[in-house]
Amino acid sequence: MTVDTPATSRAARVLSRPITLNGLTVPNRIVMAPMTRMFSPGGVPGEDVRSYYARRAAAGVGLIVTEGTYVGHESAGQSDRVPRFHGEEQLAGWAKVAADVHEAGGTIVPQLWHIGMVRKDGDAPFPDAPAMGPSGLVTAGAEPTGKAMTQQDLDDVIAAFAQAAADAERIGFDGVEIHGAHGYLLDQFLWEGTNRRSDAYGGDPVARARFSAEVVAAVRERVSASFPVIFRYSQWKQQDYTARLAETPQELEAILAPLAAAGVDVFHASTRRYWLPEFEGSDLNLAGWTKKLTGKQAITVGSVGLDGDFTGAFAGEGSPVQGIDDLLDRLEAEEFDMVAVGRALLQDPEWAAKVLGGRVEELAPYDAASMKTLS
Repeated sequence: MTVDTPATSRAARVLSRPITLNGLTVPNRIVMAPMTRMFSPGGVPGEDVRSYYARRAAAGVGLIVTEGTYVGHESAGQSDRVPRFHGEEQLAGWAKVAADVHEAGGTIVPQLWHIGMVRKDGDAPFPDAPAMGPSGLVTAGAEPTGKAMTQQDLDDVIAAFAQAAADAERIGFDGVEIHGAHGYLLDQFLWEGTNRRSDAYGGDPVARARFSAEVVAAVRERVSASFPVIFRYSQWKQQDYTARLAETPQELEAILAPLAAAGVDVFHASTRRYWLPEFEGSDLNLAGWTKKLTGKQAITVGSVGLDGDFTGAFAGEGSPVQGIDDLLDRLEAEEFDMVAVGRALLQDPEWAAKVLGGRVEELAPYDAASMKTLS
């Protein structure tokens, strides 16, 4: 019988197992979740951003998913302080981030992002660019306030994602994550509430998944066969926390199957609370259902290590530390393969080292003030 000690805690045994994602071996099961930080003036990640990520890799985070980075399309973003994944200076900055994370012992992928109709006309970094989406809608039931994308628009955005992925591999990243969640552009196509198209990109779940599948396929074509492609998706939207892409496992499978066939290696299933079951009649969470339905590896996320979901953070609320025994049970049962940690890791760069070392009593409650720094 194995006796757990601080050096061989259950968390260490469960979380320290290496895992291979396509051609990438990650040293453990801990992922840093992508979190927008807005500390990159001109879209360029500087030395503070490099140190921010490297500290977490040095403390034992196996895989870092960067904050969302805008792909090279003028309508992709809404801030000049959010990093971009295009442009000579921007990519040079990201190359240094990747090198520092590797030196610290971690692996890293950029999250590639287009916000679609969340953007407002006049937003930086390209104020003359229009807000656009599948139907010009920012949420269900709203009136169109932006441009319904033409075929040329679709082709341009697909090319921008593919170029960003190729650049990621060229400058030394270990894979890419495509942001298809939370009410941003790709999710606007996936969600019936914002996709009212009558062409091949709208209608049933398979048609609504077509644009995302074409993005994935274009990315897959531009990178090496062994280069991991992760796809992040969610049921909830920032515009509507109760929204759902799928009410049944069958509907979810119809959406995810084309993405898996197009070349997704790993799905990152974003929920507000990872411990909640996704569909009636089963205890599986969204990541668990994703793995079951697609056969692909899955990352879970949602208030890991904290008692309370992220929405309170935006209202300036803190959150007490929560145990992770249930999380470890699910990982041991192979419900999902990896766990992404957000606010808890934002609060404490040493979160992974403390959890893996059996020092959970040293973890600090989440304080919303941590969102204002790059500690």
